[in-house]
Parts: sequence; C-alpha cells; structure tokens
Amino acid sequence: MALLSPETTPDGTTGTAGSPETARRGRPAERPQLDPRERERLERAFSVPRARFLLGVPVAAILLVWSFVGAEFDFAKLGEGAANMGEFLSRMFPPTWDKLDVIVELLVETLQMAIVGTVLGAVLSLIVAFGAASNIAPRWLYYPTRWVMNVIRSLPDLVFALMFVSAVGLGPFAGILAMTVGSIGSIGKVFAEAMEAVDDGPVTAMQAVGSSRRQVVQYGVLPQAGPMLVSDTLLLFEGNVRGATILGMVGAGGIGLELTTAMKMYDYGHLSAIVICIIVLVTVIDQASAVIRRKIT
Repeated sequence: MALLSPETTPDGTTGTAGSPETARRGRPAERPQLDPRERERLERAFSVPRARFLLGVPVAAILLVWSFVGAEFDFAKLGEGAANMGEFLSRMFPPTWDKLDVIVELLVETLQMAIVGTVLGAVLSLIVAFGAASNIAPRWLYYPTRWVMNVIRSLPDLVFALMFVSAVGLGPFAGILAMTVGSIGSIGKVFAEAMEAVDDGPVTAMQAVGSSRRQVVQYGVLPQAGPMLVSDTLLLFEGNVRGATILGMVGAGGIGLELTTAMKMYDYGHLSAIVICIIVLVTVIDQASAVIRRKIT
C-alpha cells in the first residue's frame, strides 16, 4: 500500500498531496467532468439561437434591399444633392438677431405647451396603461385598450393638430390637445410594457395572500416600474418640445409658425437664428433630463 507523502505548503503547514487542503492552498483542483446528457442539452440550447441567427441574417438582408428599392433610395442622387444642401446651409449664415425678442417669446410658449401637454399626456397615459398591461388588466379590458392605443399611435400628431385647430381655433391650446392625445398612443404603450416587465414574485405573493387588485398595483407594480415611468415621461417631454415646433406649422401655436414663415419669406438669417435657439433649448432640456434620470436610476 503506497503512502501519500506530506507536502509543505507556502504558509508552513503540511498537507497530503492531492488532498483538498493542497488544492485550496494553491495546487489546482481537478476540473469536474460534465455529464454527457447535460453537455448535449447545453449544446442544443446554444444551437437554436445560432440557427435562428443564420436564418435571420439573409432574411433581414433581403428585407433591407427590398425596402431600399421600394423607397427609391439613391446614393448617387444624394451625392448630387449635397451641393444644394451646402448652398442652403451657407445662406443661413450669418444669423440675424434683430427679432430675438419674438423668438424668445415663441420659444417660451413652445416650452409651456410641452410642459402642459406632457403632464396631461403622462397622467392619461398612465391611466390607460393600467388597462393595457397584461399582468394587471383583465382580458376583456386589455384587448380593447390595446386596440385604441394602436389606432391613436397610427395617426401622426399633425392630424390631431389639424383636427383640434378646426375645433378650438388657432393657437397653443390646439397644440396641447394634439400632444396630449398623441401621447396616449405612444407613451401609454411604453408605460404598459414597463408594468409588464416588473418582477412577478412580489405580485404573485400579494395575490396569494388575498390582496386586492388596487393593492397589487399600488404596492407590487408601481414601486418597481416607477423609475422607468419617470424616465419615459422625461423622454416624452423632450419629444413634445421638438414636436411643438412642428405643430406650430399648422397653426397650433409655438415657434413652428414663425419657422415656416421665415422659410416661405426666404429670410435665411432669421431662420438660422430660430434654428440655433431651438437647438439650445433642446440641448438644455436634454442635459437636465439626463441628470434627473441618473438620480432616479
């Protein structure tokens, strides 16, 4: 019978060669062998996504080429038009600031429209999202709510702006209503998906102890989805600031009408000043939103 020789470890203690103590103190332990059935199961699990990827790449390439052809995307025409774009941009400099007071006044109006539209849109979207979240709403409410949101989301905000301009007249009120309704279709879907993505553990536990649906939503869903809901609301606000400049082109208030007028009058210096002010406003809002998102996540 062979005797195992003792070994002196770096810390001065002795251990038997091949013993667990020796393996722990620096000698590598033998790697455990994977069960053949487990290895086969893992290989099958990884082979499925690989096969889907290999199948999806040519399908995506064909779809992209089909879209390029159908949309008449032409790189040569883009290169030919680059000179015209450069000429247009050159006309916008230097900007003229003789109407800065008008620009600032309209930008403030645009910001006010975005704030009111975001608050109303977020509140209504949150209410609608309760009926569009599959883990909260019953089936008889879930599908109609999703259908309504799809209908709203399929229509651009300009359509709502034109509708409300004809209903309440020109001005920022029509733009606020358009942003509010448009938000229900877009951000309402995002709110619902944020609620659906919460951990099911607390929700299931509360349902198991007999909590009501309101208690499940209040204590099991909203605390988990809260940071995401706030972040999405900030993104909605940024989008509404940019959207308000477009809605003004159809008379729904904001700086959009002034922007359109400057383009029609070929007042490139004034147009440049408007664009620069819009860029500054959007940049400031974007940076402030980023700081808030970092604080809540």
